[in-house]
Amino acid sequence: MLWTLLACAFTLLLGYLNKARCAAAPFDGAGRSTIFDSVKDSDVCYSDIQFLWLGRDIDLHVFPYLSGGITPDGVLTGGAVEYPVLSGVFMWLGALGAGDDAVFLRNSALLLAPFALLTAYLLVRLAGRAALLWAAGPPLVLYAFHNWELPVVCTAVAAVYVVATMTRYSLRTRGVIAAVLLGIGFCLKLYPGIFVLPLLLYVLVGEPAPGENPRAARPFDVRGAFAVAGAAIGTVVAVNLPFALAGYEGWRASITFQQLRQADITTNSIWYWGLRPLFGTAADSESTFQDVVSVASPVLVLAAFALAAWLGWRRYLLNGWYPWIGVSGAMLCGFLLLHKVHSPQYTLWLIPFLVLLEVPWGLIAGYLLADAAIGIGVFRYFYALGSGRSAQVMENVVQFGVWGRAALLVVFFFMFVWAKERGPLGVRGRVEAFELREPAPARF
Repeated sequence: MLWTLLACAFTLLLGYLNKARCAAAPFDGAGRSTIFDSVKDSDVCYSDIQFLWLGRDIDLHVFPYLSGGITPDGVLTGGAVEYPVLSGVFMWLGALGAGDDAVFLRNSALLLAPFALLTAYLLVRLAGRAALLWAAGPPLVLYAFHNWELPVVCTAVAAVYVVATMTRYSLRTRGVIAAVLLGIGFCLKLYPGIFVLPLLLYVLVGEPAPGENPRAARPFDVRGAFAVAGAAIGTVVAVNLPFALAGYEGWRASITFQQLRQADITTNSIWYWGLRPLFGTAADSESTFQDVVSVASPVLVLAAFALAAWLGWRRYLLNGWYPWIGVSGAMLCGFLLLHKVHSPQYTLWLIPFLVLLEVPWGLIAGYLLADAAIGIGVFRYFYALGSGRSAQVMENVVQFGVWGRAALLVVFFFMFVWAKERGPLGVRGRVEAFELREPAPARF
């Protein structure tokens, strides 16, 4: 435990020092480090945190969402920011007392670091030494302070921890607490909201008591399932409603911004690198491409969610318990693969599932390699394009990262649903001795 936390603290320090290379005196009149634009891509020290010091009224210490809005062409104005409300609050808190982007980066790092440490603590309690993948892995160096991801990852892991370890409480109670945490996560970066469905199904079918055959008939807890859904929805409404009432246009602008975002060279998605070349170079090809993606991406994401939930149900029929952690991980893989935006820091969302589920370490190493090709290569690629140098080599590196990640996300999608959990997670110890090949009795 102690060594994992110390490793995490050291990794966070490396992550901060890496980003801080872009943030140093002298500063211009707006508090922007004058070296930022010249080295952010070439030295791979760019971070959204430092970049967004300007352009969102963060430097003016304007509380987000209460003012501002968005123009028809997608430019945010006033105090509007593009993230859900709790991430916007973190941005504002990091700017308190800051007069330049270097202090803003430092303050933000101090705010975010405890969430990474707490995540490491929870993961080591859940999965043992495998938690070092989170605590000492390259993604934490590359992305810990790239954006505001650490709090949302912590809420998702905390939800798993509650369900798996707080067994002195009923499953329904644990499910409701976890749903509240996932609702808070939704208000930070949206993606934990997708885990409510598998959690709901897990509570619905129940879990076996210690020593009980998991295939033994158990009544469905319909009220518990509705309680989980209600807790998640209620949390999201309770957090967002004050902002919506106080400044609807500024609050709504964050949603509109994401709706208007396009699959372009900055999004690292299979849509841009795989589908865009098929539309050619005609004058209207770009708009046609974006129209196709705006429909195909959400439809396929929802289809992936449905498939993951169905595969989880098949496993439930086989051995009598619903693998909500694995289904959640599979749904996340579907989202990362098929959403029109796949920012490098999203890898931090996936790492906990690679810790919690028994996935071959060779595949994990392959994913980390492909991720590094994106996390490092894409900035070198932008630098080559901007400097007029040949970008072919770096484009190949980026494409390796894009397609390497995509292929492994497909593998992980199916593997997660059927994987066992590392460590004594939830019902694992109760069911391993009872896993049978024939289906459990139908309960309809």
